[in-house]
Amino acid sequence: MEFKKVVGTRRSVRWLKPWKPVEREKLQIMLEAANRATRSMNADYPRALVIQRDELPMEIRDALRNPTTSAELDLAPVYIFWYFDVEYPKGVQDRLKELVAQHALSASHGWSDAYVDDFLWPQVLSPIANEPMALMFMGAVETGIAICNAVNAAVDEGLGTCLHAFTATKEVKDAFGVPDTWIPVWLQLVGYPLEEPEAGGQRPRKPLSELFFEGHCNNPWKEDPEVTELLKKEGMIQQPGPFPYREQEVKMLSRMFGLPE
Repeated sequence: MEFKKVVGTRRSVRWLKPWKPVEREKLQIMLEAANRATRSMNADYPRALVIQRDELPMEIRDALRNPTTSAELDLAPVYIFWYFDVEYPKGVQDRLKELVAQHALSASHGWSDAYVDDFLWPQVLSPIANEPMALMFMGAVETGIAICNAVNAAVDEGLGTCLHAFTATKEVKDAFGVPDTWIPVWLQLVGYPLEEPEAGGQRPRKPLSELFFEGHCNNPWKEDPEVTELLKKEGMIQQPGPFPYREQEVKMLSRMFGLPE
C-alpha cells in the first residue's frame, strides 16, 4: 500500500476476528518498523512484550479490563505491551560516537568524539538522565514515535489494530518478568478486522489552519486546494463517517458476540 494511503486508511479497529491468528512474520514487520523509527540520541527507548491472547491467563486478562476495552481484550488474538526503559541513557555516548564514525554526524555540523564526551554528555544528556520529569517525557515521546511506525506497519499488512491504556499490574510483571525499569506506554491489540475498517469513516480532524501556522502563530497555515485534492486522490484524506450501513454493522457484530447494542 502506498504511504499516503496507509496514513489515510489507519483506523482504531476494535472489532477483530478472534479465531484468526496473526502470522508471526507480520508481527516481526511491525516490530522492525518500530525499531527503525527516528530516535533522539540514537538511544534504545522502546521495549515491547508480544503475547498471544490464548497464552495470557484469564485472571491477567481480567485485570486489564475497563468499561471500554473489555470486549477488545477477548477479540484480539495478539497483545503488544509497549514500554520504554528508563535506563535508555546508558551507552548513549558510545552510540553517538558510532554515528560520528559513520559520518552520519559529521564535523561539518560540529560533531566529534570530543564534543560528545566533553560537552554533550556532561552538559546536556547527563542532566536529562538525572531529571525524572525530563527522563519520563523523552521516553514517552520517543517510544510513541516507534509505536506510530508499528501501527502504520500493521495497516500496511492488512491488520486491524488499536491502542489502549493499561496499568502495569503486578500480575503482568510477575507472570512475564517485566523489569522494574520498564514504564508502560500503550497496549496495542492486533488482529484481522472483523468490521469493515472504512465503514466508520475517517476520523474527524480540524482543518490545518486551526492547528498549524507559518512564520508567526497569528498566521494560520493556508491549505492549497490542489494539494488537498491530490491527497484525496491518493488516499490520505478519505470519506468521513459514518457510512449509511455503519449502525447496522455494529448492531450485527454486537449480536454475534452477545454484547450491548
